[in-house]
Amino acid sequence: MRQDGTTLMELMVTVAIMGIIAALAGPNLSGLYSRIQMRSATEELASELRLARQLAMTHRDRVRVVFDFEQRTLEAQFVNAAATHHVYRYGDNGIVIEEPSGGPEILFHPSGRSATATTMYLRSKEGWLRKLTVGITGRVSIL
Repeated sequence: MRQDGTTLMELMVTVAIMGIIAALAGPNLSGLYSRIQMRSATEELASELRLARQLAMTHRDRVRVVFDFEQRTLEAQFVNAAATHHVYRYGDNGIVIEEPSGGPEILFHPSGRSATATTMYLRSKEGWLRKLTVGITGRVSIL
């Protein structure tokens, strides 16, 4: 009777090679995770701004988006109704928003247009940087 199998030495060499590959791939995977987290946070913030624009057009009311940099939140408010629609906490995602070029608030008109064009930079704690713009037409773009 003949048995085919692996020896203990072959098994140990295979495990050692897998360990070396895992050790080399580890730092790259952590960098990949932080980039994915930054991209996700940027998409969420852009989605919140697009929602504010859509609310302005749907409710035929101006919507103001106010950034609170200390508490790391943004708040969407109806101007004429003097009511807050919702608050988004972007600080939970580990990003910091540098002061937008148009100031700490963005105003969307019922036509969907923005009162001023605004550019803002989002920075992760690992140093990744993303650029988000709101055009005068109200279009939100990630660059």
